Amino acid sequence: APVTSENALKSPMVGTFYRSPSPSSPAFVEIGKHVKVGDVVCIVEAMKMMNEIEADRSGIVEAILVEDGEPVEFDQALLTIV
Repeated sequence: APVTSENALKSPMVGTFYRSPSPSSPAFVEIGKHVKVGDVVCIVEAMKMMNEIEADRSGIVEAILVEDGEPVEFDQALLTIV
């Protein structure tokens, strides 16, 4: 499905995207995983602070739009939840 404002979870800040809490840890979510509001789905690191990004809706993770370790911009779509 196309990325829309209805299904995209967007970054609240500029930083670096991480799918897991540490390099040796499993990813917070995978495509196809059911999430609920408040579930941590990724981290955006900004100024050495690890900011946990939570799902803003319940649903299924349809797509992860950013590679692990990739820089992200404010309001950039990180993943889609349908």
